[in-house]
Amino acid sequence: MIQTNSRPIPFQVQFTNGQHSALADTSQDKGGGNSGFRPHELLEASLATCMNMMATMYASKHDIPLTQVVTKVSLDRSGTEEAVFNYSLELHGELTIEQKKAITNAVHACPVRKTLSRGFKFVD
Repeated sequence: MIQTNSRPIPFQVQFTNGQHSALADTSQDKGGGNSGFRPHELLEASLATCMNMMATMYASKHDIPLTQVVTKVSLDRSGTEEAVFNYSLELHGELTIEQKKAITNAVHACPVRKTLSRGFKFVD
């Protein structure tokens, strides 16, 4: 569970899971101080970090010599019916084409990607 607490600075929000904390904010053009991640950036970060971890876990489990993973995610909200996550995946190391394909397939099974691919309900 994540808990948020508003801060004295307009639109700045601290969020925590009880163990780790960070700041969210909005951009200066929207009245914020640009002192933390914007909410949609946190969605992008959630997907990017999960994909990165999934690639690393898969490579480790299968003794694949992966040395670094770089994931980039951007959220396109311009569509009227759906939002689109655009992403890229860079795999570094002495990898065969088959190993790269296997890691990429594993990344597609990332739990956050699976969650974001389903419909949502909001319960208060």
